[in-house]
Amino acid sequence: MNAPVEKNIALHDLTGLDAAGRAQLLRRAESDLTPFLDKVKPIIEAVRTEGDAAIVRLAREIDRVDIDPAHIAARPADFDRAFTQVDREVIAAIEYAVENIRRFHEEQKPESMWMKEIRPGAFAGDRWLPIPSVACYVPRGKGAFPSVVMMTTVPAVVAGVPEICVVTPPGPGGDFDAATLVAAQIAGVRTVYRVGGAVAVAAVAYGTKSVTPRVKIVGPGSPWVVAAKRLLAGVLDTGTPAGPSESIVLADETADGRIAALDLLIEAEHGPDSSAFLVTPSRTVADAAIAAIPGYWQRMGAQRVEFSSTVLGGPRGGVVLTPDMDAACAFVNDYAPEHLLIHGDEPFQWLGRIQHAGEILLGRHTPITLGNFVLGPNAVLPTSGWAKTFSPLSTFDYMKRTGIGYVTGAGYPELAKHARVLATYEGFEAHANAVSELREALLRGAR
Repeated sequence: MNAPVEKNIALHDLTGLDAAGRAQLLRRAESDLTPFLDKVKPIIEAVRTEGDAAIVRLAREIDRVDIDPAHIAARPADFDRAFTQVDREVIAAIEYAVENIRRFHEEQKPESMWMKEIRPGAFAGDRWLPIPSVACYVPRGKGAFPSVVMMTTVPAVVAGVPEICVVTPPGPGGDFDAATLVAAQIAGVRTVYRVGGAVAVAAVAYGTKSVTPRVKIVGPGSPWVVAAKRLLAGVLDTGTPAGPSESIVLADETADGRIAALDLLIEAEHGPDSSAFLVTPSRTVADAAIAAIPGYWQRMGAQRVEFSSTVLGGPRGGVVLTPDMDAACAFVNDYAPEHLLIHGDEPFQWLGRIQHAGEILLGRHTPITLGNFVLGPNAVLPTSGWAKTFSPLSTFDYMKRTGIGYVTGAGYPELAKHARVLATYEGFEAHANAVSELREALLRGAR
């Protein structure tokens, strides 16, 4: 048991906050990327012009490690060694999680093509095909994340993407994280590069001698990664905005504050740039949670205590006390959190009140831990309020949709008549000619 931890937990009372104070609670670590954008620009340019040499040099300067320029990509021997370094229990857990994630995304995968008769003789539909390539970004700085490998690669494999790679920062000594390689292979991916941060985003955007360029990058990352994605959005598809971790635990008066406190710490321990709030109208629940947290900190290591206490004691974390559940739900919707967990005897009664969240987990038996690792739905989620317009990572992110249409001879005249009227109104003469008597004469002659 660790020594008692003396840390303050912020208590934000919405009734006493003005508009500026409320807006401050809604801010995330990457809300202002200006300082990162300025620092990332020369990194991107170096990778674009120097290729592998920049990867090696920047690994030394940024990550403080030396990597072999001939072995930026993992070799078969690296995968083999990884399976000897990872405990069998961990491998079994990865296999279990991959199977659940695969099952979920297989159910989510759309049918390859559908068509419906919109009008007599007029058919329209969609065809779905996988995108040609993708890079899956897996962070490393504050830990190792085989879970992110699974969440990003499995739906890509299910979608049928032919070229999939993982990019991940080199660890101590420049080595790959063993569990990352294990998870990649179990998921069905054997191309893994030891390159991270803005360097990785630039490498997969432009390509180098060792790194094959991709058309899209997915996965969460630091503000450095988010800034690089923003600058390179015109070069490659940067996918769902996924920055530092964030969560809200929404608890009504029937919730157990001690359990809510357990869940509040989950995303808070990712790093000091995370965001984590317990939102409740109940002072009893709030006090119980605040009282329980020091005891939980005694069962955590110093680094995770430091991360989570920084979050919970600052402007991006702690307890938000609301006048009632209406105000609590309104705050959640304004915040649009990455993760939302609803606590209470009847959590489903609040589900319909929530419009904006990357994921919604319900009840005391569904902690965010399960969603992050083994439940099945994707845990790569939009952050920084983007849950208002973006969805979780899914098979759809690895596929592209093409509209399909077919009109029979019997169905053509009615559609042509109305299309000609609209084309004429908008002043498009070629459009109108293509559905005029000119076409009808040609069609008669072709019979």
